Amino acid sequence: MAGAAAEERRLATVVASWQQRPVLVVGDAMLDEWRFAESERLCREAPAPVLTLRRRISAAGGAANTAVNVAALGGRAALVAPVGADVAGDELHDCLDRAAVWDRTVSQPGRHTPVKRRMLAANQILLREDSGSPEDGLDADAVARLLTALHCATEELRAVAAGQPVTLVVCDYGLGALPSAIRAWLVANRDRYGTVALDAHDLADWRGLNPTVVTPSFAEATRLLARAAAGFAHAERDAVPPGSDLHLDHPAETDGPSELMVGAAPGGSGDPAPGGPHPASGTPAAEAPAGPTGEPVPGEERVALTGDGLSVTGTGVTVSAAAGAGVDRAVLAESRLPELRAHTGADVVAVTLDTEGAVVGGAEGEPRRSHSTPVPASHAVGAGDAYLAAMTLALAADAGLPTAAQLAQLAATVTVADTGTCVCRRQDLLAALGTGVDEGGHPALVGADELDALVDEHRQAGRSVVFTNGCFDVLHPGHVRYLTQARALGDLLIVAVNSDGSVRRLKGPDRPVNPVEDRTALLAALACVDHVVVFEEDSPARLIEAVRPDVYVKGGDYPPEMVPEAPLVRRLGGQVRTLGYVPDRSTSAIIDRIRAQSHSMSERTERSEGRERMPDQHSMSERTERSEGRAAMPDQQHSPAVGEGRPA
Repeated sequence: MAGAAAEERRLATVVASWQQRPVLVVGDAMLDEWRFAESERLCREAPAPVLTLRRRISAAGGAANTAVNVAALGGRAALVAPVGADVAGDELHDCLDRAAVWDRTVSQPGRHTPVKRRMLAANQILLREDSGSPEDGLDADAVARLLTALHCATEELRAVAAGQPVTLVVCDYGLGALPSAIRAWLVANRDRYGTVALDAHDLADWRGLNPTVVTPSFAEATRLLARAAAGFAHAERDAVPPGSDLHLDHPAETDGPSELMVGAAPGGSGDPAPGGPHPASGTPAAEAPAGPTGEPVPGEERVALTGDGLSVTGTGVTVSAAAGAGVDRAVLAESRLPELRAHTGADVVAVTLDTEGAVVGGAEGEPRRSHSTPVPASHAVGAGDAYLAAMTLALAADAGLPTAAQLAQLAATVTVADTGTCVCRRQDLLAALGTGVDEGGHPALVGADELDALVDEHRQAGRSVVFTNGCFDVLHPGHVRYLTQARALGDLLIVAVNSDGSVRRLKGPDRPVNPVEDRTALLAALACVDHVVVFEEDSPARLIEAVRPDVYVKGGDYPPEMVPEAPLVRRLGGQVRTLGYVPDRSTSAIIDRIRAQSHSMSERTERSEGRERMPDQHSMSERTERSEGRAAMPDQQHSPAVGEGRPA
């Protein structure tokens, strides 16, 4: 249990570290519309249900939902995308405003905002109507304004980044928001961004970007392999005989499938040279079908085990069954991670497998497989956006790949509880980790190494900080009243708790009664406590220097000048306050009462059994007090009875 709690706390620390991290999202923004209806009869004209509309919900979709997830998870998100000057565009602006996303979209009259309208009955999707297409291209003026918006949004984020590099997320869903001029600008300005994440239906269009992470679906990954096999360069394309398959053998020492057969990508392999033959069909470029656009067709996500191998329908990708009947999409994706990294130039590749989780791999270490819980399709819309947002924020916060993958999968999983477009809020992610949060979404239990950033954030919001410390071994009403009074002296209260080793050094070998995990959990559950931190030293001086509290509180009926930490607090610009006791309330008194009751019970038992009480039990309480060095010492170090009511 302690190990699990430590892991949850470590992950919560990463979530805390990405707070207000600047992220620029660019790409295809769309509006998700959900229409919930009821059906009680069939119509006379056809065997079709008659639907009565009961509720309508609009939500950001595509790149806009990725930006919303970044903001909901605690990042500072700005969105640059073309949006139509229409009703759907107005609704999308409202969605961005409600989510606190910096709306830097560019309006283009005459262009329709892409919309996905879903009609549901009994929470079952009956149909989806899409509007907006890649044919609604951007004119030269819109491209120029998008480039200006990209530059300005980047500089805006840099101005508020406090020295942190701006993170870039590219969401290219083939709907025309990222023409070649925009792609070229992003590639040329790659060095203006730190972490770069790419989610694209056609990854081959982004050669040269060298992203930090790419998150293709299984179909998008196999599509890239198909295009790579056909050859990206025009000369390579011309050398590929029409309709031929290329064989890319696994190295002999690998454990994956023995062979991967890659043909031409569905719908062609991109934009061939003007007038040149199309690689898949041999037809002139003008007559050849366009490269893959929009969403992959359903068949591209389908995998079937055939008699001669495992086929990915519609992609031209076939894996020999020699590796065994257990070969599945995860095995295939894991075996091709090095090639996907090479073709994209990415440090990390995360192949998402919808209900089967994801396979993630980087340059070092073993690939990581994550799993998800199968849910109805209407619950999973936008879960990939939550995955992308959390993965990007974690990598931008310098988290290790296993940690980033774990948080990304968790963010996607916690969003699929109900029908609608998925958004993962920071407090939901922390709740899934088992850590409490304050009103601002910050974890209640924090690490000493994250206090600086946490306190800075509170101060930037204009909050004053109150700090106190102690053992808090047996939490009682005296503690609660003391902490409530301390909280009233400022906007938030940080409580530093002595570790078990520190308590033993201060109180003797029989203390603490409760381990630090229990003591901090109880404190974190109090409404008056905002943050709890554990320290190993005997003195809280190091934490005081890190927090620089506006008010430092100790308990006792003595002047603040007697507090040992007073000179340090005042040197740091804070004030020292002492709070009086709650009568007859102290940890030592509670422990003594328990021991006295145990002693009395033992005496009664001995009398009933006709035996004399052992002489060394007479002075148990006295010996305890001597081992603690004094009878009236408080439960907190360096000062009388902090929060304990009165001396023992």
